[in-house]
Amino acid sequence: MEQVRYTSRDQIPLEYRWATEDLYPSDQAWQEDLEVLKQKGEALAAFAGTLGRDAQTLLAYLTGMEETDILINRLAGYAGRCGDVDTRNSTYQLMMGSFRGTMVKLASGCSFETPETMAIPDETLDRFYAECPGLERYRRYLTDSRRKKAHVLSVEMEQMLAASRAMAETPNQVFNMFSNADMKYPDALDSEGKAHSVTSGSLGVLLASPDRVLRKNAFESMYHTVAAFKNTSAAISNGQMQQLKFYADARKYPTTLDAALSRTNVPTEVYHNLIAAVHANMDKMHRYVSLRKKLLGLEELHMYDIYAKLVPGVDRYISIEEAKETVYAALAPLGEEYRAILKKGFESRWLDVYETPGKRSGAYSASSAVHPYVLLNHNGSLRSQFTLAHEMGHALHSYYSSRKQNPVDEHYVIFVAEVASTCNEALLMDYLLKRTTDKAERAFLLNHFLEQFKGTLYRQTMFAEFELLMNRLVASGIPLTADWLCKEYKALNEAYFGPDMVVDEEIAVEWARIPHLFMNYYVFQYATGYSAAIALSQKILSEGAPAVEKYLNFLSSGCTKPPVELLKDAGVDMSTPEPINQALELFDRLLGEMEDLMAEL
Repeated sequence: MEQVRYTSRDQIPLEYRWATEDLYPSDQAWQEDLEVLKQKGEALAAFAGTLGRDAQTLLAYLTGMEETDILINRLAGYAGRCGDVDTRNSTYQLMMGSFRGTMVKLASGCSFETPETMAIPDETLDRFYAECPGLERYRRYLTDSRRKKAHVLSVEMEQMLAASRAMAETPNQVFNMFSNADMKYPDALDSEGKAHSVTSGSLGVLLASPDRVLRKNAFESMYHTVAAFKNTSAAISNGQMQQLKFYADARKYPTTLDAALSRTNVPTEVYHNLIAAVHANMDKMHRYVSLRKKLLGLEELHMYDIYAKLVPGVDRYISIEEAKETVYAALAPLGEEYRAILKKGFESRWLDVYETPGKRSGAYSASSAVHPYVLLNHNGSLRSQFTLAHEMGHALHSYYSSRKQNPVDEHYVIFVAEVASTCNEALLMDYLLKRTTDKAERAFLLNHFLEQFKGTLYRQTMFAEFELLMNRLVASGIPLTADWLCKEYKALNEAYFGPDMVVDEEIAVEWARIPHLFMNYYVFQYATGYSAAIALSQKILSEGAPAVEKYLNFLSSGCTKPPVELLKDAGVDMSTPEPINQALELFDRLLGEMEDLMAEL
């Protein structure tokens, strides 16, 4: 079956487009609610100077805040989802701009909240809880907020910082427009002279082609184009790091890392433990690179060879319908309740499936007031089947938390965000491996599993290390330049891929197309989440119902505890490097099996 391709969104059958009408029936209805949000913002701002007056006033403000947050989620969801399916659409660019402007004004108007709640003495707040039982709903929220007391400024300073957020978002906005809407890449020719379209979505497929000429040309098409704008990209990246430094300094955090991880209550040692553990296991990554070079029969292994299939003739097109059926079957260990929700999502247009011009690249899941929304760019590869499992893991995490927790407690923090998604991937891999008797197919699947380790534990840690280096340079007073960024990024690739990889000059500019470098120390959580997910999936498969119960409780817990504690309750301790080491021990065992199996083929 050929890959499904669409040149416009109108060509896509309705069942493959997500149901934005579940949020709002029309743009006009959205505009009307935006006016409601402005009114709610004014009502909340009127509480300034009163939060410590009495329990009932504090409760009234927090109730209004929670109701406003629900509306914010709905408004952001609609504008974001409509805009992401065609980033060139000026209507949704303007809507999102109007929403952001309203949010800046709302945040500025409510900037008194944190200083005022911080100023309430502990004994007074305890009395408020006793006098007004309704405040118990917000105890966790207030306790977590007051944890950051040392970093809260005066009301006037908080207002100024809140008003500055619109400027602070500029680097990310520019990157998204530049990368998704404006960047165009030359077609890549294969060994027979046939042209292939190069996009952010198609690059992975082209780099996995058995045609090395096509791989090389696609690689160069992408990175030669990106390199032509490297100075612009460096300026955008510098703007991102400078704004992070500004806010960290303003709030008196020692580093941007401390500021970022304080938001989610994660110790900075977790970040450093990850990098140290991966460096201690770098020999395994180098061993995998050596195996890849050997199996491809190449005198030189280049960066455009790292996704080439090691087991030819096994890969095939997987339709979205087949991918759904397989994922549904693979997640049986999580129980029928979980799978019923999964099926509901598949059948109720939670997903936007296919790539079209202007659509945001990659994949994601977004929570919303009605149900999660999942963006895909399904291309029929095995990887896209795993992406479906991954993003539905996010979606069901959001679904469980939203159904079990109050809105103020439902949003799990980003540190645990990648656990549910990657656990789904691990269960899918286990399902596929158990059902194949063909040695070539098993080798193909094992290689995909190894690629997940390489791409998530090693590669994402490399990104995290690079992000740390970027922030440290800016913290020292030196701005980022394209030359420095390319030099440091290439050096990291050389260290991570080892002596058997030719680290091509083109890869030095890859930093310029990594969106997660604009997400404030997000990317390391792919690696920590992967490690936790591997441990949890092993428990689910070996222990059954008791482990599943703990896992579903974890999915249902939102942000009711610090994230490291939530994972401890589920059965894994991320305060130590042990889960990372255990995951890399599994990588080592799989690598050994892959070597033995390929020797038999």
